[in-house]
Amino acid sequence: MREVLHPAAGEASPWAGGLSELDRRHVWHPYGPMPGTQAPLPVASAEGVRLRLADGRELVDGMASWWCAVHGYRHPVLDAAAHAQLDRMAHVMFGGLTHEPAVRLARRLVEMVPEGLEHVFFADSGSVAVEVAIKLCLQARPGRTRLLTVRGGYHGDTFGAMAVCDTVGGMHRLFTGALAEHVFADRPPAVLDDAYAEHLRALVARHADELAAVIVEPVVQGAGGMWFYDPRVLGLLRALCDEHGLFLVADEIATGFGRTGALFACEHAGVVPDVMCLGKALTGGYLTLAATLCTAAVADALEGGALMHGPTYMANPLACAVALASTGLLAEGGWREDVARIERGLRAGLEPALALPGVTDVRVLGAIGVVQLAGGVDVAAATAAAVAEGVWLRPFRDLVYTMPPYVTGDDDLARITRAVVGAAAAGGGA
Repeated sequence: MREVLHPAAGEASPWAGGLSELDRRHVWHPYGPMPGTQAPLPVASAEGVRLRLADGRELVDGMASWWCAVHGYRHPVLDAAAHAQLDRMAHVMFGGLTHEPAVRLARRLVEMVPEGLEHVFFADSGSVAVEVAIKLCLQARPGRTRLLTVRGGYHGDTFGAMAVCDTVGGMHRLFTGALAEHVFADRPPAVLDDAYAEHLRALVARHADELAAVIVEPVVQGAGGMWFYDPRVLGLLRALCDEHGLFLVADEIATGFGRTGALFACEHAGVVPDVMCLGKALTGGYLTLAATLCTAAVADALEGGALMHGPTYMANPLACAVALASTGLLAEGGWREDVARIERGLRAGLEPALALPGVTDVRVLGAIGVVQLAGGVDVAAATAAAVAEGVWLRPFRDLVYTMPPYVTGDDDLARITRAVVGAAAAGGGA
């Protein structure tokens, strides 16, 4: 029997008629068990920076839908781009064919990223962009089978990406032994000192003959702990890669497109990587799309010439058209003032959290605000406290944090910071 998912005016919400139970029984949500143990909040629509729930409540989105909806929801420019492209074609294979949105988007990205990154491979998710980056480096350095990275990192949930995440303290430790074994340096420090610099130099020198590349999230580690580190670490890694003939891969999936206050986080160090991974904000949260960019030197060095990868939805025209519109908005430059304004608001609004029991640190960079707890956060209690304030947050591990859309106004930003402080107070006893 057909189930009505979108009732006509006057009809009861499907969520009142058992849809929540169907969700619990059949739908797997991120990083959760099956059946689910915590009921997710049903979202009926979204506009601007607000999520409208099925029960009529509105929540200010403090997460930008896992950091991608930088322009907010139902942005007229992005909506228009999606509608216009739908009238032409939603998808066509990229093997042996090409299309205008992909070519124009590739050109736009080359113009935006640091000079020298001139070749663009379109992927269908951030994790796949990292897989492509790893393949690039291994193919371009035949005989070298390992990468170097740092503890506390996160690069995605596919197998190649998981192998360069922190498999000791990270979320993928269950797969230790099944993953490729790479070389891990200690988590980079907030302030680079001689001891850490020597640690990196010795580790790279010891393994240089087997390493193809170094891969890191520049300046900000995301899902591995929302940790900010000294940009000089990135500069040192660039120098070590040059010294030992390694490629430097910058995973800018979370940090790219202005989130840290620079268009790309590697700019804080004045570093140009050999390979860069982009995603999340690329389409403004409308469609899944990612990209891996590299220098001509990397592309020219590929063993066999061809990169052996080709996703079915590679360079999806609909996603590329929306990404072209999204990057066009960013190219106008207004994000810089917005991110600087948000940074000021986060610093002022989160400062009271330092007085809370169990809070060990409050840190802000660009449009990222983090409250660090001494122990694990009670996610249910913290989420309930944020929702009571009219804000959507997604705490994890020992963190309550926010990465709001750039278009968030000052009043909504103040509400978000109150919610973060309230969530830290309510969820800090786990």
